[in-house]
Amino acid sequence: MKKLESSLLNMIVVLTLVSVITGGLLAAVNSVTEGPIQEQKDKALADGIKAVMGAEDIKVTADDKVNSSVDGKDREYIIHRVANASGEPIGVAVESASQGFSGDVKILVGLDKEGTIKGYTILEHAETPGLGARAVDWFQKDQKGDIIGQQPSKGKLTVSKDGGQIDAITAATITSRAFLKAVNNAYEVYASEGADAQSGATKKN
Repeated sequence: MKKLESSLLNMIVVLTLVSVITGGLLAAVNSVTEGPIQEQKDKALADGIKAVMGAEDIKVTADDKVNSSVDGKDREYIIHRVANASGEPIGVAVESASQGFSGDVKILVGLDKEGTIKGYTILEHAETPGLGARAVDWFQKDQKGDIIGQQPSKGKLTVSKDGGQIDAITAATITSRAFLKAVNNAYEVYASEGADAQSGATKKN
């Protein structure tokens, strides 16, 4: 078999073939893994909603996507409207975010029909391990920065350094401010839509 001559044309042909084959392999892997990855995300969100609402026997009746610039930046907030087993609305779980020290702090916060905070979970963050990452637990029930049971309708939640009543995470005031802003944003978006509003919601049976 005659050896291919080394030329610019031959190199381009080989590189093109390699690129096509690699692209095909990546597409195949993506198509195989896309489904399971999405299933894991859906399960994590469903578990998160149960956690922040403090109940197991619940169902999401609608997902409202709301675009807002509450914190001076255009963001998409998702309001998951939650009902009990009998179908009676009991509140919402809101996906919210704010700029932290190293990137966005994305949270899921549960609010009852009166706007009282029932729980929260951190969906995503890029904060410093051991400092900003402590937001996962710091603001939970009976912890130093406990916000459970608070009502943002009576005033925005702020850290004590800013005249508020919430203890900031030690050596991570920026992350604490970002977290509380995300909570405040979640409430404001929910309140602006109304407890029973359906703003282009994706309804679920």
